[in-house]
Amino acid sequence: MRTTWPIALGIFLIMLPVTAVVPLLYDLTEGRFPGRSELDRHLFMSANMAGSLLAALLAGVLSDQLARRKVLVVPALGVFAAAVLAMYVAWPYPVQLGLRFIEGAAHMTALVLAMTMIADSARPEHKGRAMGLAGAAMSLGVASGTVIGGQIGSEAATQVFLIGGGLVALVALVASVALRDADLERSADRLRDVLRLTARRRALIVPYAFTFIDRLTAGFIISTVSLYFATILDLAPAQIGLAMGAFLLPYALLTYPSGLLCERVSPVLLMAIGSLCYGVFLVALGFTPAQHIVAVMAAGGVVAALMLAPSLVLTVRLAGPAQATGMGGFHLTGSLGFLLGPLLSVATLTSLRALAIDPYPTVFIVFGLFEVLCVLLFLPWLLRLHHRMGLERT
Repeated sequence: MRTTWPIALGIFLIMLPVTAVVPLLYDLTEGRFPGRSELDRHLFMSANMAGSLLAALLAGVLSDQLARRKVLVVPALGVFAAAVLAMYVAWPYPVQLGLRFIEGAAHMTALVLAMTMIADSARPEHKGRAMGLAGAAMSLGVASGTVIGGQIGSEAATQVFLIGGGLVALVALVASVALRDADLERSADRLRDVLRLTARRRALIVPYAFTFIDRLTAGFIISTVSLYFATILDLAPAQIGLAMGAFLLPYALLTYPSGLLCERVSPVLLMAIGSLCYGVFLVALGFTPAQHIVAVMAAGGVVAALMLAPSLVLTVRLAGPAQATGMGGFHLTGSLGFLLGPLLSVATLTSLRALAIDPYPTVFIVFGLFEVLCVLLFLPWLLRLHHRMGLERT
């Protein structure tokens, strides 16, 4: 595990500038570019996820073909840093969205391959703790980024671009010197074989489907819920950052223990229970008054920790030797969920208003039901996979 800790630290650091914008979404859209529509504000998040969607597919496949990770990670970090720094300039809004797209693609390339490098270096019996560490680093970065972003943005929202871009540039410099690839065999997989991998190992559909729904609701949280906190509950950026941090900090701290638990308890069971409880949390959040938001968000973070590590563990186990391709598929479906989350949020809010239904808390109920329905629809698959995992332990 000693070789994985520096990579995990890098994952933590590159998550900070990505999530620092979450509590500042209103200030960086309507505040910086007055007159933006509700769709425009949500597109600021979706443009980033559109770039991630493309990169999640390509990065893992290309890396498996090359049997090398570093040669892709370091340039991706450089592009990532440049895109973040460029957003400090008040370009026209369409240019900002283009930079968000580039940022998302570069960030996801680095993230997918960094997490795969952790999986590369772990022994088979330690995949659970390795993926728990990777997930914890990612989620702790998300948690810290929202809090830091809220504090920085209380003075000037655009400062997050200068500080975040400089931080990623520093990570790129260190990675160019310190990062080392594990010994890998060149994969025969081609781009079209990503779908074939899923067809050969159909059980991968289960963690892919769950991460899609999980990221769909995450896209809802970082866009609609952030705007809801700012406009309906009238919370300041620092308060929004605190609320997001209250959710993400326990999520981050408990993800690694969740990975360890996957080595003793069925990850299928943990993933299903976590998803059901998370759906209940989303519904409850829509009925929570402003003075209790932090406490409820913290409870949601505890529940969410049961979801990420098990889905990562399942992906790595089920993908076999094509780990980077499998991880790329995991992040591909996750990025698709992130992309659609803000867009589906807008569509839901618009439809509710057209039907003369109060959009809040109804939209929270809708997204909470997505989690519950995912478990119910995949229940037969979950039972078979749970039985299979039990046989493999014996």
